[in-house]
Amino acid sequence: MRNTGKRCIATSQIILMAIAPTVMMFAFSGRVMAQNLGTCFMVTASGRTVNLGKLCGVSAPAAIDSRVFRVPIERRYGKVPIIKVKFNGSQTFEMMLDTGASGTLITQEMANALKIQPTGTVRAQIADGSEVKFLTGMVRSIAVSNAVVNNVQVAIAPKGEIGLLGHDFFDNYDLKIMENAIEFHRR
Repeated sequence: MRNTGKRCIATSQIILMAIAPTVMMFAFSGRVMAQNLGTCFMVTASGRTVNLGKLCGVSAPAAIDSRVFRVPIERRYGKVPIIKVKFNGSQTFEMMLDTGASGTLITQEMANALKIQPTGTVRAQIADGSEVKFLTGMVRSIAVSNAVVNNVQVAIAPKGEIGLLGHDFFDNYDLKIMENAIEFHRR
């Protein structure tokens, strides 16, 4: 009798293992859904969305939200993200995305590479509360992915190691800072 009981339990376990996925499918059908992106696309390293509808055989691709773009974080300085920023349509520099900076600050090396001539000075309060004086100059454009700001006055830090991208660039965007990327959402 003992063997019959053990066989019965073993048979029950096998049947349960065989039908459990089917039971789970019926129990949760309609409740669990994958995210439907509505089209076939990829996001490039620069954050641009590329439609792959023809490659995937999608005849009528859904519209892609051009008000949102994603930029990869190259690295971090402390916890502050560093991204690639293009100046004057041709030269790219790594800069810190500084949500506490009202303006953009570039290093003297960047100013030299961009051939920026000082046009004035500005006083700025820095993170420790002290006030410092910087030379200023104009850049024709600052771009991150598809966002471009033209004719921007920048401060030049004579001893800076890395530039700071401030609100004068991203003021029309809501930012979502993630682990490896930053999303810019146009307001």
